Amino acid sequence: MSHTYSHLLANFVFSTKERRPWITQDIEMELHAYLGGIARNIEVTALAIGGVVDHVHLLVRHPRRISVSDLTRTLTSNSSGWIHEHWPIMLFQWQQGYAAFSVSESSRSKVMAYIQNQAEHHRTKTFQGELIELLERHGIEYDLRYLWD
Repeated sequence: MSHTYSHLLANFVFSTKERRPWITQDIEMELHAYLGGIARNIEVTALAIGGVVDHVHLLVRHPRRISVSDLTRTLTSNSSGWIHEHWPIMLFQWQQGYAAFSVSESSRSKVMAYIQNQAEHHRTKTFQGELIELLERHGIEYDLRYLWD
């Protein structure tokens, strides 16, 4: 094949340090917009961004030229710096780890709706319960001793 083609969709999930409720309504919309801007700047298409007080989800079209870890590091470090600039009294931090799950094109709209309805979803489920469910659904092995910071 003389050209390279890819269409990779991924659901990225990362949490605030110790799942602290730092993403308040005061900053939530601005943070999500800023994360979208970071994605655009590195030529990543953010299809959906959502979350609640202790974590965010991003459904992105993931380019083949950037690694999963580099993408996550860029999103978290730039957004953390932005939060510190705009809310200097906040001791905001993202947790060190993250999760990234592949998404099929046929599931795209379902995952987008899931991300956009995080507030409703988390009325009955904690972040911890949600992450464990996602890990198990995707067949990812984990050790509870090391899952949380």
